[in-house]
This record gives sequence, C-alpha cells and structure tokens, in this order.
Amino acid sequence: MQDYTVDTRHQAEQDTAVLETTLSVPEIGPWLGRAYATVAETLAAQHLRPTGPPFARYYGPDGGHFRVEAGFPVEAPIAPAGEVHPSRLPGGTSAVTVHTGPYDAMEPAYDVITSWIRSHGGEPVDAPWETYLDDPGQHPDPATWHTEIVQPYRVPGH
Repeated sequence: MQDYTVDTRHQAEQDTAVLETTLSVPEIGPWLGRAYATVAETLAAQHLRPTGPPFARYYGPDGGHFRVEAGFPVEAPIAPAGEVHPSRLPGGTSAVTVHTGPYDAMEPAYDVITSWIRSHGGEPVDAPWETYLDDPGQHPDPATWHTEIVQPYRVPGH
C-alpha cells in the first residue's frame, strides 16, 4: 500500500467551468474524457484558458451512482454555454494528499484522509474532488499517474 502524507490547505473559493451528470462508477472514466474536451472547447470559444489541471468533484454515492462535476479552474465565472456552466470549488480548510497510481486504486487515499481529519478533531464537509496532475495521453503507464485528492473539513467549535 502507498504511504500517504496528508497536508492542510487553506484556500479561497475557486471559479470553475464544468459539465455535470450522475453516473455509476464504470461510466465515470469514459465520461470524464468527453467532459474535459467539451469544457475546453467552451473555454476556447469564450477566449478563456484553464488556470490549472482538470478536476472532478464527486457527490454521493447515492444508490451506486455519483453526481460528478468535471472541468477546469478559471479566473472568473464563465458564460453558460450548452451543458457547460460556471461553478466553484469551496474555500476554507481542506485535507490534501497525492495518490500515485491508477484511478481505480484511490480508495485507500480517501480512507487515510478521513482518518487524518477525524484524528485531528475534524469532520469532512462537502464533496471531495480529485485534481489530475498527469495527462494519461502523455503518461500511458497508470502506475505513474499523480492525483491530488482534496477533502474540505471543519473542526467543530473553530
């Protein structure tokens, strides 16, 4: 098992441009590629560029399905276009770790983050997100992929 280091990050809200849907786990991977391409095309049409790597935010699961919001961070809210709309990643305190390896092997990283938050007197709040630091098209070996996992949390009474 990978040895995960968890850090705390205090961040401001981040504007994003996203596509959103509800999917079962096997449907997520194929959908993400299409979502990123669609969001990138919308940004280009609006003469905007992403300000960071792609991310996906996962709400759920609910009956074996996740509501997924996927796209890119941007400097300011975009104009809605088709299925692409503005959203935001929340500000505040988050626990962050980096997973190295295939996407379908990240569950231990989530367990470590949740345990770390609770051991520091906190509780997870809101939905986590994954930022994909490597492009699988340029890095074909899944064992080398780096994914940052971010879980917002709060410490009651603070």
